[in-house]
Amino acid sequence: MNPVVRQAALCAAISLLLSPAAVARDAATLDAVQVTATRVERPLDEALASITVITREEIEASQAPDLIDLLGRQAGIDVARTGGPGGGSALFLRGSNSNQSLILVDGIRVTSTGQGVFDFAHLPLEQIERIEIVRGPRASMWGSDAIGGVVHVFTRDPSAPSARVTAGSYGRVGASAAFGTGDDRRGFGITAGAQRVRGFSATNPNSVFSYDPDDDGYRNRNLSLRGRTAVGTQVLSFNAIATDAEVEFDRGVTDARNASGGVTLAGELGARWSHQFTVGHAREDLDTAGSFPNAFRSRRTSADWLHTLATGEDAHLRFGLNWQREQGESENAFNGTLFDDTRRSQAAFVGYGGRFGRHVLDLSLRRDHSNQYGGVTTGNAGWGVDLGERVQWRLSWGEGFRAPNFNELYYPDTGFGFAGNPDLRPEHSRTWETGLSYAPAAGQQLALSVYRTRVRDLVAFAAPLTNNAININRAALDGVELGYRFDRGGWTGGGNLTWQDAIDAGTGRPLLRRAKRKAHVELGHGWDNGLSVALEGDYFSGRPDFGAQLPSHALAHLRLAWQFSPAWRLEGRLENLTDRDYELVRGYNTPGRSGLLSLVWNGR
Repeated sequence: MNPVVRQAALCAAISLLLSPAAVARDAATLDAVQVTATRVERPLDEALASITVITREEIEASQAPDLIDLLGRQAGIDVARTGGPGGGSALFLRGSNSNQSLILVDGIRVTSTGQGVFDFAHLPLEQIERIEIVRGPRASMWGSDAIGGVVHVFTRDPSAPSARVTAGSYGRVGASAAFGTGDDRRGFGITAGAQRVRGFSATNPNSVFSYDPDDDGYRNRNLSLRGRTAVGTQVLSFNAIATDAEVEFDRGVTDARNASGGVTLAGELGARWSHQFTVGHAREDLDTAGSFPNAFRSRRTSADWLHTLATGEDAHLRFGLNWQREQGESENAFNGTLFDDTRRSQAAFVGYGGRFGRHVLDLSLRRDHSNQYGGVTTGNAGWGVDLGERVQWRLSWGEGFRAPNFNELYYPDTGFGFAGNPDLRPEHSRTWETGLSYAPAAGQQLALSVYRTRVRDLVAFAAPLTNNAININRAALDGVELGYRFDRGGWTGGGNLTWQDAIDAGTGRPLLRRAKRKAHVELGHGWDNGLSVALEGDYFSGRPDFGAQLPSHALAHLRLAWQFSPAWRLEGRLENLTDRDYELVRGYNTPGRSGLLSLVWNGR
């Protein structure tokens, strides 16, 4: 059986065997609301947080080559990638470390138990229906990792058949197809895709590890399944996604297999009482062959039971329980098994919020307990007030924490200058934030956020007398984010600006790979004959990396589209119009001037 099919089926089977589960509700019904900040469907202005929602229509309009590129355009997000498509990708949200943001796929936590990160390179945009980015701490609702914020990806829920074929520079070819049928009570959907890229040399002579000027290619196959059916007054649904990728690099090749899935039982328990009961499973298998052969296995099984009780016309009480079991295993050809460990945790949480006239209130509290790191209590409080029909001001305070990952806890001393420490404490943070939302006219939106975050007990592998991981570092993260969007008279566009200061509070030095200033701007126009064109620009200030200062750079991109029939569309995108030479990671190449051409069929 194809590995992608096998992994998708396995995740769905594990979830079904464990128990009914609930993930986030269908993304297609959430165009004017969010579910990530409060875990229940609420209007954006009641979330009291800086939130970006990227819909399927916006994903298609962006013509972004991949997910990490799309996320890198958003306010408050820095990205780094080691090479071209498929290269290891990292995301820094509001200056926090790459393992200090919670990553969810359909409500399921998908970060690796080993390094505590998720590689966005292997999740194709054709598998995504919607993305919600919530900036700021959300530990009181979600638990560990949500220090910088939450990135929540909802997989494709096709309501009609569709297909796409793509070809582009560096030998890129790909195809995907989606099929779905049903209504709110019953339905089934499947999305499958594959792509291959000949690529370019991942490294350049600045690389401190290796340099081989050959092309480093990438291959990806992916499949997602979802279905739902009515069970009395409840709806039982399931979803699963699996990707199987092969990444070439100068010293070998890595086979990366990721899968996650869950099952949903959700519905009304009373006139004002609803629930969602969720069981999910996520897994990652990395096998690297070459100069340093190694393997890593990550497994996480979770269960959530969320209740929502309407306490007034526009107010609600939410409460729930969470349980999860994590397992990680690492081995290499020289040392054999490095570690094979598990841990369990439980949590209870409660939140209350709603609209009271001109005022919006949101309060939440959560208690986590683990057999490895003990207990952690986190809270969040937000208040907003309407200053007019088009203006809202908000103020919030929140706490976050990150449980140590398995590498930090259990990796043995193999002579490379670091070793795990099972006595590590969680990292902790506190954040103050204020923001202003303003709609100056129909089709326009302006948003401003200012935040101050302090992180303590950061894990570090540097100490005078030991190479074991210890809780010693502190970080100070301060920033301002400004965003604007408009859609009027055939013209669309907008942009965002980010000013941030992310420093090591102990030394005063800036944290690596985070730009102090970044900007994204775009302007487009569409005509009645189906033609549209848009120009994009990106700017990143200089930022430090290991042993070097990466210079500032600016990029320009052009995209065109032609809807030449109700069901068919032709898309073209030109990346890096000026053929700018730049680096996101010291010693690793990025694409030069390149193109992407797609033919899209939409059965609607």
